[in-house]
Amino acid sequence: MLHLALAFAIGCFALALLLNLWRLATAPQITDRILAVDTMVVNIIALIVLYGVQTGSTLGFDAAMLFAMTGFVSTVAFCKYLLRGGIIE
Repeated sequence: MLHLALAFAIGCFALALLLNLWRLATAPQITDRILAVDTMVVNIIALIVLYGVQTGSTLGFDAAMLFAMTGFVSTVAFCKYLLRGGIIE
């Protein structure tokens, strides 16, 4: 039963990732694109964690943590660039 639930969850997050890609391609403003990329990061983290649960590997959780930190820093950098026009002060 757990195998079916994991397969369903992976399918749902993969579909959400594809819909985020569509939003990234068709977004009218740069802020919408930044939000789409941030949501894609969350979906990829979920896929990595679900894959780690499915395989029973703990390496996926470490990779998800690194990806989360990288995604957070990149989102903050994009937003700071939009607000101030530069990243480094």
